[in-house]
Formats: sequence, C-alpha cells, structure tokens
Amino acid sequence: MTQTFDGITAYDDGDIDTNRSNNLHLNDLIASRYSRRQTLFGGISAATTAVFGGMLLTACGDGGSDGAADTVTVGAGAAAATTAGKQVTLTGTVTGTSSTASWTQVSGPAVTLAQGTTGTATFTAPAVAAATPLVFRFTATSRDNIPATADTTVTVSPAIVDFAAVAKNRNDLVTVPAGYTVTVLYRLGDPIATGVGAFANDGTDDTYSKRAGDHHDGMTYFGLSAAGTAPDPTSNTRGLLVMNHENITRNYLHVNGPTSVNGARPEAEALKEMECHGVSVIEVNRATAWSYSPTAALNRRITPLTPMTFSGPAKGNALLKTVYSKDGTASRGTINNCANGTMPWNTYLTNEENWAGYFRRALTDAAVRTAAGASKENISLNRYGMAYGRNNSTGEALPLDGNNNWATVVPADANNTIYARWNITAQATAAADGTGDFRHEAFQFGWVVEIDPFNATSVPRKRTALGRMNHEGCVIGRTVVGVSPAFYMGDDAQNEYLYKFVSTAKWAAADATNADRLAMGDKYLDAGILYVAKLNADGSGTWLPLVFGQGGLTAASTVYPFADQADVLINARLAGDVLGATKMDRPEWTAVNPATGEMYLTLTNNSSRTPANTDAANPRAYADPRAAATNPTVTATTTTGNANGHIIRLRETGDTSEALSFTWDIYAFGAGSDLDAANINLSGLDATNDFSSPDGLWFGLPSNASGNTTPIMWIETDDGAYTDVTNCMLLAAIPGKVGDGTTKTITNTTSAGTGTQATRIGKAPGATLKRFLVGPRECEITGIFSTPDGKSLFVNIQHPGENGGPANITSSWPANQAGAVTTPSRPRSSTIVITKNDGGIVGL
Repeated sequence: MTQTFDGITAYDDGDIDTNRSNNLHLNDLIASRYSRRQTLFGGISAATTAVFGGMLLTACGDGGSDGAADTVTVGAGAAAATTAGKQVTLTGTVTGTSSTASWTQVSGPAVTLAQGTTGTATFTAPAVAAATPLVFRFTATSRDNIPATADTTVTVSPAIVDFAAVAKNRNDLVTVPAGYTVTVLYRLGDPIATGVGAFANDGTDDTYSKRAGDHHDGMTYFGLSAAGTAPDPTSNTRGLLVMNHENITRNYLHVNGPTSVNGARPEAEALKEMECHGVSVIEVNRATAWSYSPTAALNRRITPLTPMTFSGPAKGNALLKTVYSKDGTASRGTINNCANGTMPWNTYLTNEENWAGYFRRALTDAAVRTAAGASKENISLNRYGMAYGRNNSTGEALPLDGNNNWATVVPADANNTIYARWNITAQATAAADGTGDFRHEAFQFGWVVEIDPFNATSVPRKRTALGRMNHEGCVIGRTVVGVSPAFYMGDDAQNEYLYKFVSTAKWAAADATNADRLAMGDKYLDAGILYVAKLNADGSGTWLPLVFGQGGLTAASTVYPFADQADVLINARLAGDVLGATKMDRPEWTAVNPATGEMYLTLTNNSSRTPANTDAANPRAYADPRAAATNPTVTATTTTGNANGHIIRLRETGDTSEALSFTWDIYAFGAGSDLDAANINLSGLDATNDFSSPDGLWFGLPSNASGNTTPIMWIETDDGAYTDVTNCMLLAAIPGKVGDGTTKTITNTTSAGTGTQATRIGKAPGATLKRFLVGPRECEITGIFSTPDGKSLFVNIQHPGENGGPANITSSWPANQAGAVTTPSRPRSSTIVITKNDGGIVGL
C-alpha cells in the first residue's frame, strides 16, 4: 500500500526504489560474474598458462546447498619427448567438479587419440623424419558449462630400435627383451577342423591334412572382416594367418622314428610325411591374448596332394606333361615351401625351394631320355640338382633315391599314383612324350604358387612367368599407379642368382580391393619379363632379360638348346648361365624398404667360396673356427668359405621398378664379434648385434610407424657356423641407404690360399642393429609378419631339437616355454606372437 501527501510518498509497499547508493544491482553482478569466468577459463593465453605453470586460475562457483564454490582448474603436464612408434600417455589433472574432460590435438602430424578415464589419453607416436612437436590440449568443463584448457607439447623424434639387446645364449627357450611377452599360438599337429582329436605328440597322430604341418616357415597375416569372410586391411584383432610348412623332422613324426619294410616305406608313414608339408590357412583372434580358431570356416591345409593348375607362358608345355596331366595344365600339390610373398590384392605366394631332393632317378633314366630324343632333359635335370651321385672310391655312378623314399611305397590301391610320382625314371615302354609315366614330374615343381586364402575352395595357381628355380621367396616392390610392379626372387643354392620379374600390366590402385583375387594374379603375374642380375665391381648392376631369341637364348646355345619362351622359363637357371649372371652366396629372402624402395637380399653362406673365386658382391672367403667345449652337439671344426653370410642391397636407377640397371652395396656382413675386424667382421658387429647366416628378412608395414620414414628391418638366422656360441636369432635394424658407406679391399685367407678383394660396404650399423630374440635349441628362426598396427609380431620357430629323436629328445620346446618340464616332450615347430607389455609397436 502507498500513501501520498502533497505529492510526497510517505509510505510504499515495496513498489518504489528507495536505495540511492552506488552498489551494483543483482543483474550487474550476474553479468560481471559470467564475463569474468569466460575471461579466466575460456580466454587465457598460452603465455599466461606458462606463467602459472600449466594450472589455470580458480573461479567462483555456483555454490551448493552449503554455499561451497564450484571451482575447476586443469593441468596438462610438462612438455615431453619420445620417438616414433612409442606408446604415449597424456595425463590431465582436474581440480574441482567437472562435467566433461578430454584431450584434443592442436597441431603436428595427426594421431589417433584414445580417450581414457580420469583425464588420460593415449596415442602412438607417428613416423617422422626429424624432431617434430605435437601440441595437445586438455579441456575440462564445469557444471555450469564453462571450459578450462591447458596445452602440452610432445616432441617426436625418428624411430630407433629401443630395447635392451638379448644376450647370445643356448637356452631351450624363446628369449625376448624385458617388457615383451611371448605367446605360443600354432604348433605342429594342432587340429584345424571339426572332429580332429587333440594332438598326442607321441608319433601315433595322423590326419595331418587337418592339422598343422611341420617346419613352419614364410608367413603372412591378412586382416579379416567382422563377418569372417573378406579382407579387412585394418583389422588388428582378427585375421587369417597363412604359412608354409617347408619340411619335416621325421624322427619325431613316428612312434620310433621312420621304418621300412623290405626296403619299401610303409604307406601310412609316407602319407603322414607328405601331409606335413605344404601350407596352412588358419583364423587367429585376439581378445586379451592371441589364439587360433580350430574350426573356422576358412581354415585349410594345402599339401603335396592338393590339385593345382598352371598359368602363364609354360602352361601346357611338353615338359609339364605326365600320366596325371596329359596336357601339361594341371599339377598335384606343392612342396618344400620356404619364403613367401604378400600381394596387395590379398593373395599369398608360396615358393617351392628344395623340391629336387624328393625325387628318385634310376641309372637307366638318362639313356631312355636320350633314346627318346630328349637328351637335353638330362642337361636340365643335372643343372637343377638331380644329377647322379658318384662312389668316392670307384667313381661309379649312383642312383638318386629321394630324401624320404616315398617312391618305394607299394600302395594298398594299385591305381594310387601319389607315391609313384616321386620316381622320375623314364620307362622305355612308356610314351616318349611323358604322358605314360612321371619322367616330367620334376618339371612340375620349382614354381611360385598363388593362393587365395579367403576362398577355401579356390584352386592354387603355379605362375610360370616367374621362372623355375629353388624359389626362396617372391616379394613385390613398391606399387606406383601407372607403373609396372616388380617382384624380387632369390634362387636358394650356392652360386645361384637373383631375379626380378616386371609385369606387363601397369599398377591400378583399384585392383587392391578386387574381389576376384586370382584374376588379379592372372593380370600381374602371367605376363611380363623375367630378369637376372649381374653385379659389377664398381657398384653398378644390370638386369638381363630372360627372353627367347635374345642374348644367346636360342636353339643354337651350346649350354642348352632353348626351344621357346616356355623352355627359357622352365630352365631359368640355364638361361642365367648363358647370360652371365653373377653367382651369389645362396640368395635367400628378399625384402623391399617401403620408404625408399631399395631391395635387400640375404646371402646366407657359401662353403664353396675361396680366395680365388670371390667377387665384389661376394667378397669373403675365410676360416671360422668352431668350439665344442660347451656344446656337446657341436664338433670342433673350422668352416671355410663365406661361413657367416651377408646382406646385400640395391637401388633401382630412377627409383622405378621398371629400371634395367641399379646400384648396390653390402648392408652388413655376418660375423662373430671376435673375428678379424679388418677382413671378416667388416661391419664392426659387437656382442649386442653379431649374427651368422642371415635368412629371413622383412620390413615393418607402412600402415604403422615401423614401416614409415625410417622403417625397421627384421633379420632371421638359419645358422650352422655360430651355434657353438648361440642358438639362432632375430635382429631388428633401421638401415641406411645404398652408398652410405665406403669401399674397402680385404685380404682373404683359407687353407686354399690367400687373395685380396675390393668391395663396397655400407655404413656400420652400430646401435641401429640389435638382437631382439634368441630361439630354442637346434631351431631356425624363419617366417615373420605383423598386424597392421605393428603391435603384434608373428614369428615362426622351425625344427627345434632337429638333431634328436624319440629316444634322445634334444629340445622340449614349446612345452617348456611356460616353465620347466619334468619329462622331456617331443619338440614341435610353432608360431609365436610377440607383444609389447605397454601396448606399443614391437621393436620401437
């Protein structure tokens, strides 16, 4: 109520402003408060943050029922430094009650941030060529929706091999650096199909067509879609693991070792041995730990009995005709599969290596071939390792029996020819064209075989355009749109050659996702030019084409009369002889640096090198003593030749796969660190990185930091010269480039004499090469691949305890990997998977 007297208000009921002071109105206070909070929490500069040590000022809160302020402050932590491939955790701090808190990236090469709880986030440091700052911002939001921020910087430097080198040892375990975990994933005899019983591992097991084979070797991981039917190149937790089974350790496959009956092998034993060869396709998964799926739909075994077809220029050639394939277009199986190849269109290449040793050849064979007008077949058989032996005392010719004597089996089914095929003796009563016996069976082997792992019913194809030899592997170089891709291959035997196949087809990126994967193989692998390498003393090199009618590859050749291009490819070794290719110290695995395109080749060893026959690319011949004092399986001897091997590399002219020339040098020489540094240990190896007999070779994938900018190269050994000191090993390296070293002249000395040899040596590896793993007793380390993120590394351990048998078990691995066993267990070739305990990229 208001009363007015003479225009003057004497009383009011709260309806009139009577406060004449300068104090702020409530609305002014509210506006001022929010303006201040926005300034303090949202607008503070980086300079101000630095002054306050990364902690932001505190503002008043809304207050609770007790009047307490809603204060929020944040911190992003101090600046940090790391190297590419490392796992980095960002930790933000929040004081007060916030409604949200998260990290974002402000600048630098983009990374994927995985937001954690309580203000954390993790990422993998990206590949960089030089020290590079990455800035990250931590933001927390108060309950009244006011943000508070703070920044921090992580400086990333180029990748390094960052682990403590594993010491040389002869333990019966897989040894890896601290901070890593080994999981045994897939072992000889493990079942891969429904209804197959658990593996007894006592020699009684059979049905190896539905079990893991023996001697695990070259290997690829293919990411698998969530539906489990198609490729997913981003999948790090579900995939197909495809691997070779090169050979067998017969003594452990049978109850008491192999037997014979009146000189003939029992059929059951021979069948078991054959089925242990070939290829496995298995599904693998990671929940918390890796495991394989024993009944997955795409699980498959490919063996020497699996039907296959030929493709390319030699398909249907007269030399491929047998009683099984009268038109020379079909084959049965693949054998002695060593290294591998991974095609960008998601197929797997398996490569037939020491296949020649499986065949029987009677002394009558050569004369029958000559009488049939095929005397040049004898030249080919001899050149490919199927020449008759000789009695050392009398000089008398000796027949070839074949490594496992499978040809001696008398099958229960008289129409069964899976054993007779291993006898290549020409029968005088059979058709001269080879369609009545198996005289041409050996010509059906020595090929690169392509497999589609995503189609369990697909028929593998033998790609004849890539030539016939002791194929170690077949690795594709970098693919460039509109340029023909190149495929690099070693012929694994002493004094054999390095080859390159250049496809006629130009690379099209869309072909990588084509669902008709074998058709893509037809496109890129069936037409092109096969080349052989000639390496010159001045560090240059030339690719010599294996093309009929060129370079002496004609019917007039005095080395071998070539009939056509198919004949050249079937007899690629003889073609290399005619062209004058460089004899190498056992050319094995090839690998291509995904950042530079340079090709690396392991040259495992060569006992036939002498000071008189070295050359610039194969420069060493020396004596390497072996001690037996602490290793009862080693005889005290001295090996000669190039006992420890080396790794050579080449750079294509113009950095193109289509080049016809290249430059080369030697990346590293295998040697014990105790050997002569001036003439043998030319790479200056020490106790952290000395090695012998390099074999497997592989670069990290470009989908992660281990295969970008400065990729990591993995080196596996198959050693017989250094096993008095250590078991075989796996090393990690970040190599330089061709030409980063110098030239040097060394002095070679053996019992055969002394000589000097100039060569080209890369920069000493030093700390960029380290020993990452040492395997169990008597094993070979071979086969390697990773998940796309590089955080799971698959490695094969081949033939542990190979010198023993049922009554003398010389290794109990992998049974003892989890701990000592009380009773010796028969060893089993196995696949392991290695992970880093902090979740980072393996090796970096």
